[in-house]
Amino acid sequence: MIVPMQKYTFVVHHADYAAFLDELRTLGVLHVRAAADTLTVDMDTPAGQRLKSVESALQLLARRKPSTHGAWVPAPDLAIDEYVWTTQEAWETNTQLRQVWAKELAAIAPWGEFSRHTLAAIADSGWMCSFYRCAANTFEAGWLDEGYTFVISDTPPDVHFVVLHEPAHPPILDAERLPTPEQSPASLRAKIAELDTTIAELDARLDALAADTSALERLRDTLLEQADRAQVLQHTAREVAGEVAVLEGFVPRHLQAELGGILAARDVVHWAETPMPEDAPPILLRNGWFARLFEPISRLYALPNYGELDLTPFFAPFFMLFFGFCLGDAGYGVVMLLGSLAYRWVAPAEQKPLLSLVHFLGLATLFFGALTGTVFGMNLLESEHPALSGIRHWMIDSKQTFNLALILGFVQTLYGLALQAVNRARQYSWPYGLPPVGWMLLLVSLLDIGLLHISGSVSVYTAWLGVGLIVWFSNPKASIGGRIGKGLWDLYGITGFFGDLLSYIRLFALGVSSAVLGFVINDIALQIKGFMPVVGPILFVVFLVVGHTANLLIASLGAFVHPMRLTFVEFYKNAGFSGGGNAYQPYSRRMK
Repeated sequence: MIVPMQKYTFVVHHADYAAFLDELRTLGVLHVRAAADTLTVDMDTPAGQRLKSVESALQLLARRKPSTHGAWVPAPDLAIDEYVWTTQEAWETNTQLRQVWAKELAAIAPWGEFSRHTLAAIADSGWMCSFYRCAANTFEAGWLDEGYTFVISDTPPDVHFVVLHEPAHPPILDAERLPTPEQSPASLRAKIAELDTTIAELDARLDALAADTSALERLRDTLLEQADRAQVLQHTAREVAGEVAVLEGFVPRHLQAELGGILAARDVVHWAETPMPEDAPPILLRNGWFARLFEPISRLYALPNYGELDLTPFFAPFFMLFFGFCLGDAGYGVVMLLGSLAYRWVAPAEQKPLLSLVHFLGLATLFFGALTGTVFGMNLLESEHPALSGIRHWMIDSKQTFNLALILGFVQTLYGLALQAVNRARQYSWPYGLPPVGWMLLLVSLLDIGLLHISGSVSVYTAWLGVGLIVWFSNPKASIGGRIGKGLWDLYGITGFFGDLLSYIRLFALGVSSAVLGFVINDIALQIKGFMPVVGPILFVVFLVVGHTANLLIASLGAFVHPMRLTFVEFYKNAGFSGGGNAYQPYSRRMK
């Protein structure tokens, strides 16, 4: 349900306007009517860049493991977010340098320990020490007899060796001459150890900052409040040479009493009126506990317009049923129920509504799994177990499941048309709601004429009555010719209804695919069990757990996406949903 709004216009003297805005922000019920859809911060401004820096710093610290060891106080000349980023940049610089030095140490590791002073002494004596490398199968033993050649490392696949020679007479060898190492292994290890100490200190500093982010959060909230105020001032009209400020906004009707206290105390000139559609009032949803669980799903598409119906409570039962139809395994339903119930004991409060949604989806899966006789990929309809003889007649086979998918699609289509009729009658007038009624009569009549054969010739009359409603009331304001022309064009849309109905076959297809995959997993597991007598039973259990877990995850994704597609495309279209509403965002305090 969409909460009714009241439009307010305030006229305040400029000297009192700042205090009035402070009281409005403290109260937190007025959604300011702005040129933009929401009060946002321009990230290209210095204030926006600062806010981005603070939010990024909070995200950075959120990824770290909080620690209370050590007290890290920001430098007095740095703000808290700048201090976080300075510390992070130092950590990244030292970490990158350590990687470079570790790579250099790995490159000279085959040479073992040596001293740069020794190499310098050899050079001072008039000799030169050159470093070589070649593949082990290309190293020639004769090289050891020519001059001063020493093998340092012959660990496959390469041989590392050095040659002492006069600078003017380098040896001619079929080997790769390497540059002389600039640092010894000992000096590199010392530098890396020093970097490790510095990196550990920076890690501890960031972890300590992550343990208490209240200062950053206060700074973020302060910046957001400043941005909100700037936006409100931007959308305040100035009249009488700037002496009078005029502000427009919307307040939920059930919160008007709270605003009235401020207006009475300050004696603010104002007037309230019922908003018109062109005012584009904000959307605040207030549904029952069951429909409220599905609001995150409806928000994935769009909020409704202020004048139309909120379809959340109307599609919620169908979405739950469609999910269970697509997953369709009683065993998977039990796993979803038990898993969500177990996690609920330790889950944070903000996740519990999502877990409640999983409860209902699990119940629907359990129901359809029992209805189709599918439990962890096992088909109970084909089982000869005597315990199932008393309940097997309640189960349905694949043909009945296919028909059930079409029946549910037809019912939801009629339901959407009924909602469209109510919605159009509410928004405009009752004649505008008659074409959807005509479509309902026409579709039901065609169903009876083609398949059911219940009412005989009565269906023919009701079908023509439906056609008449569609054609004559297609546009109540148009002329007779205009009505007939538009109505005949609208009748061509009957092909769309047949296409929509066929879309519901996906419910059957997904349910069958999930059951088939479960059956294949069971079959492979049984083969593993019989093929390896000793470890077979263990691998049997492991394969079943891993296989059915993967099947549950994959099938759950499809069972969520495809009902959502049926909701947002077929059901929303038949219900005449237009959407495009803006969320109710009152001007309020950000700081807790």
